[in-house]
Amino acid sequence: MLDGVRVLDLTRVLAGPLSTMMLGDLGANVIKVERPGSGDETRGWGPPFDERGESAYYLSVNRNKKSLLADLDAPADRDLLRSLIGGARVVVDNFRPGTLERRGLDPVSFLTQEPSLIWCTITGFGPDSTRLGYDFVVQAERGWMAITGEERGGPMKSGVALADILAGKDATIAILAALAAPALPPNRRRLFISLADSATAALINVAQNVLVSGLEASRYGNAHPNLVPYQLFDAADRPLVVAVGTDAQWRACSEALGLSDLAEDPALATNAGRLAARARIVARIQARLREQPAAHWMEVLSQAGVPSGVVNTVKEALAETDASPLYGVPPSVPGAIRLPPPTLGEHDREIRERGWGAFG
Repeated sequence: MLDGVRVLDLTRVLAGPLSTMMLGDLGANVIKVERPGSGDETRGWGPPFDERGESAYYLSVNRNKKSLLADLDAPADRDLLRSLIGGARVVVDNFRPGTLERRGLDPVSFLTQEPSLIWCTITGFGPDSTRLGYDFVVQAERGWMAITGEERGGPMKSGVALADILAGKDATIAILAALAAPALPPNRRRLFISLADSATAALINVAQNVLVSGLEASRYGNAHPNLVPYQLFDAADRPLVVAVGTDAQWRACSEALGLSDLAEDPALATNAGRLAARARIVARIQARLREQPAAHWMEVLSQAGVPSGVVNTVKEALAETDASPLYGVPPSVPGAIRLPPPTLGEHDREIRERGWGAFG
């Protein structure tokens, strides 16, 4: 879809590299610019490392790119970057404010000179903040950890760096919107995405609950603040989740589990009534599910049209995909894998000699 679109990737770690990888998956030609010697910090974030010495972390978000080494403090390398920016359609960076400007690489100047250029900067806390943007800190400050974890336990972060991931995807969305738009003035082609804003926006219904009720959000562990039953249960052999989202699914669920008294109780016919009786419903369902293995209940609930699923390990989940130790998890967008994640400076010579012509 983005065949021929040139993207200069001045980012590192996770949010930025994920965004540029997604653009690469969609067909864009991506040059990843890295500092000489160490490159992207995540190259050292291991073990595990593959047989080439590349960390799994780095490999996860850097396919479909070519690697160039450039020192921002070297005049010749700055000239090279100016040339590449002049030929690019998109530039993505995650430098702190002033870093590029002090080196004569002011995004506003390039946007004024190049009428089709789009420049997206990913920050931790907005374009005017110099705070380092770390996912863990954002999860803490933007309310996520306060609502994650067991009801009587302590705050808990997500198992993946989800604030980084959401910011990376938000950056991709913003870039694609700008690419699809007719001619835009320079200020409309200057995009800013922050982990903090992405994380706050992702509170969605939890935020709205607080705004409407005026009450603080609580932790529900593996349950749902607005739906019952919608949580983790233990079968005889392993955990599974039951996710009842409608009144019809509730009746189908309770009947399929042989809990006809619950199905026929008018006080439980609506979700509001089930919320009020959360403890009673959960106790009855849990006692029932412990009687048989998860596979039995999956078949029963599936036949009844009740959303449910066993708790798979990561290895079990990946077994159902074409995931690769080199190329990572397949694209979640309609894209293609064309290049493995590059080794540090792998394409430095050809990019210096041919510029964007290195992509043929």
